[in-house]
Amino acid sequence: MPTVLVRLSVLMLVMLSAVSVQGELPKPTGDTIVAPDAKLELLFTRTANIKGGLTEGPTAGPDGCIYFSDIPFGPDKGMIMKFDPKTSKTSVFVADSMKSNGLKIDHHGHLFACEGSDEGGRAVVRYDLKTPVRKVIADRYNGKKFNAPNDLVLDSHGRIYFSDPKYLGTEKRELEHRAVYRVDQDGTVIEITHEVEKPNGVALSPDGKALYVADHNNGTDQIGSTEVAKPGAMKVYAFPLGADGKVAGARKTLYDFGKQAGCDGMTVDSQGHIYLTSRGLNRPGVLVLSPAGKEMAFIPTGLSQPEGTKDPIGLPSNVTFGIGDASKTLYITVDKSLYRIPLKAEGFRQHAMK
Repeated sequence: MPTVLVRLSVLMLVMLSAVSVQGELPKPTGDTIVAPDAKLELLFTRTANIKGGLTEGPTAGPDGCIYFSDIPFGPDKGMIMKFDPKTSKTSVFVADSMKSNGLKIDHHGHLFACEGSDEGGRAVVRYDLKTPVRKVIADRYNGKKFNAPNDLVLDSHGRIYFSDPKYLGTEKRELEHRAVYRVDQDGTVIEITHEVEKPNGVALSPDGKALYVADHNNGTDQIGSTEVAKPGAMKVYAFPLGADGKVAGARKTLYDFGKQAGCDGMTVDSQGHIYLTSRGLNRPGVLVLSPAGKEMAFIPTGLSQPEGTKDPIGLPSNVTFGIGDASKTLYITVDKSLYRIPLKAEGFRQHAMK
C-alpha cells in the first residue's frame, strides 16, 4: 500500500476512534469539579499490530509526560508508552512490559509497574525513567507467586499498596486469596486485606487514613475461556488505616454498581474526591465521589449501550492527574486510547515524608 494511503488509513482510524467515543456524549455534570462544556481530547490510539486488550495505568512523570500501559491478549508483548504534552507525540518507553498494568512514579523518578498474568511477569517491578532497566521488587507472598498484580498506589513512606486479582491467562493460581498487599521499603510483603472478592483499582486518601479498593468480580479468572462466568461484587470500599498503614476498622461500602460492571482504576484530587472509572454499559465514564460516597460529578466517556454488546466502545480503565501546569488536567485511558479533559479540581500528588 502506498505510504500516503497508509497514513490516510491511520488518520481515519484515529478520527473514527474519536467520533466513536465522543459522538453525542452527554455533557459532564458536577460544576464544582468540571465545566459542563469541557470536552475529551484524543491524544493517542493504538496503531501497533497487537491484538485485543486495552490501554491502562496512566501516571505523570516529573517532566509532565504521561506514561501508560498498552496491554494486548496472549503472546503479544505489552508496552509502556510515553505521551509528551509538549510535542503531543507518543513513543514507546518499554517495548516488552511483561504485561504491565497499573503504573506509578515516585518523587525519586522511579516508575513502578504491576505486571499481570496472561504470559506476563506477575510481579511488582521498578524502572528508572532515565535508563528503563527492569528490577523486580516483589513477585511472591509467603513463597507463592502472585496471581496477577493489577493496580498500585504509593504512600508518603514510599510503601507500595497493590491489588492482586486475576482476569486473564492459563497460569494456575498459587495463592488462596485475591488480596491487597503492601511492599515495604525493605522488600517485605504483607497482606493488607482479602476482605474483597476481586480487588482491582486502589487509591489512598490524601491524609493516608483510608485505602480505597474497587471490587470488580467478573466471575472468571480467564476471560475468553469456555467456563461460565458468575459475576460477583461490583463495589468500591473504603478501609480505615491506622498509623502503621494497616487496616484498623471495618470496611465501608462507598458505592455499589449493582449488576453493572463496576470500577476499574481510580485516583483522588487534593480535596479528597475519588475518581472512579465506571465500565458499566449503561453509563461508561468517570464517576467522582466525595469521601462519604456522594456523587459529585460524572464525566461520560462513551454512550449507553445495550447489554450483550459485542464490542463495547468508550469504556474507561484508569485515570490520573497531570502535574505542574497540568495539575487540573485529568488523563483517562479509554478502550485502546488516551484522552484528557480540563477540570476545575486539582489532583493530589503524594509527597515523601521528611
